[in-house]
Amino acid sequence: MAANKLNLSPLLAAVAPPPPAAMVGTSRAGNIAVYWGQNGDEGSLGDACSSGLYAYVMVSFLSTFGNGQTPALNLAGHCDPGSGGCTGLSSDIQTCQSQGVKVILSIGGGAGSYGLSSTQDAQDVADYLWNNFLGGSSPSRPLGDAFLDGIDFDIETGDSAHYDELATFLSQKGGVILTAAPQCPYPDASLGPALQTGLFATVWVQFYNNPPCQYAGGGDATNLVNAWNTWTSSVNAGSFYVGLPAAEAAAGSGYVSPGDLTSAVLPAVQGDAKYGGIMLWNRYYDAQNSYSSQVKDSV
Repeated sequence: MAANKLNLSPLLAAVAPPPPAAMVGTSRAGNIAVYWGQNGDEGSLGDACSSGLYAYVMVSFLSTFGNGQTPALNLAGHCDPGSGGCTGLSSDIQTCQSQGVKVILSIGGGAGSYGLSSTQDAQDVADYLWNNFLGGSSPSRPLGDAFLDGIDFDIETGDSAHYDELATFLSQKGGVILTAAPQCPYPDASLGPALQTGLFATVWVQFYNNPPCQYAGGGDATNLVNAWNTWTSSVNAGSFYVGLPAAEAAAGSGYVSPGDLTSAVLPAVQGDAKYGGIMLWNRYYDAQNSYSSQVKDSV
């Protein structure tokens, strides 16, 4: 507010205290997002959030939906959604949210039975997601009564038809955070049209399992940075994250060691105003490799 601006004398200005450290370079600071739900040995959702490592946790996956199918959640060894065995996660979700962690339901995944056959199909899936996971109501909410914060599009199989409409219908519900996890080749084969809607708050690009656009090793981040620049200049989204495997075993290729991440990759992208942080696949590998713990202060 200009009317209340203090005009310090040169002397006072010289001895004025510096801004708190937390305020310095905040535009370059980022967060960590992680996928949870595909390994029963990764610990609970509540434990993931209580670790203090993550700003987003994606519960994965709603792996069956669309084409007239009954939607189905697959949380590996954690619980059986079909028998109502996952409703207890509601308290974990609320615990996460009380700690400031956004809990997002990820739909799709690398394997599953999903796809959208029509505009009406997209509307039906949007209504299902709203009523069963978000702010609506249904007697069959798989994760209990807690309201998740949004929906993550991790569409890796099938074509791209009608996902732009699904994003639009979800955005019309109000208060739904939309995120997406495209592969790094641009445009993404499954999410191209959806991402052009400009409705996604955050896009975590998977810079792995795609050698032409991932880290080449030995300090050479050229391919990754070129792909990053293409994504950030071609898609209108609130922020972009560098998506990475949390351990060598987590992906076929594209692992970036913590040292290489902090010395070669992050310095090349953190100057971008759209930089948001890093995304990791997944919580199990992150816990095994202590990846987040090693890089959090640099992200």
